[in-house]
Amino acid sequence: MLQGNAMLFGFGLLFSVSQHAIAAECSAKSGATTVPLLELYTSEGCSSCPPADKWLSGIITDKVTPLAFHVDYWDYIGWKDKFSKAEYSDRQRKIAAFGGAGFVYTPQFVINGRDFKGWDNSRLNQSVTASQKIASRANLSLDAVQENGKIILKTTAQLTNSADAQNKIKDTDVFVAIYENKLVSQVKAGENSGRELKHDYVVRELFGAYQINNQNEFSKNFTLSPEWAKRGYKFENMGAVMFVQNSQTGEILQSLALKFCAAALGQH
Repeated sequence: MLQGNAMLFGFGLLFSVSQHAIAAECSAKSGATTVPLLELYTSEGCSSCPPADKWLSGIITDKVTPLAFHVDYWDYIGWKDKFSKAEYSDRQRKIAAFGGAGFVYTPQFVINGRDFKGWDNSRLNQSVTASQKIASRANLSLDAVQENGKIILKTTAQLTNSADAQNKIKDTDVFVAIYENKLVSQVKAGENSGRELKHDYVVRELFGAYQINNQNEFSKNFTLSPEWAKRGYKFENMGAVMFVQNSQTGEILQSLALKFCAAALGQH
């Protein structure tokens, strides 16, 4: 489907610096090569989107970082996608502008900031192989710590490429996404009326863009409140993704994913 150009997290996500003892922790760090970011722009109001959602759910994620952004510009045709946000539609339009396109569409895959048409496992493997030949241009780390019923997410980034570091203030953006897996919707109207739709890697919140500081570094902590559970969010199905993007070209310099593990959730 084609469409012309056209907060702080209310579920209890707050910025915080922890001063308490670490109860349990799991973590991830980026490696020496670039891990591509694979973005899906999708909608429950789009009849051609379910196959794309299913394909994303089935990919092997150890060498690629997947995220699904649900856009809101199809909500008017009979079904409001409860996972959609206007800011995700805006992000897709920015990506289209980077590529010189005057329209956006669903489903759309984007890999490392570039349109990824004709998506299949073979072409994805080719892109992953190409990325593995590119040295990492940013060192990223994610740590999830469980304290007093909360999850504290610690994030850091450091540029490793001198050219990126030189242009860090104007050209480099850091984003942090909170995603959720195993989401199910019973669609009762619109183009997918009567269908049960399943989703993974759904972005529930996107934070940024943040800037690299004068030491070529970024660091920020987030606290994920237990209030999320009261809203239907399930920590055991959730995780975080961090990525660094060139704000002038849309190119992804590095990405990193961390699924909230049993240690961070206080499970034994």
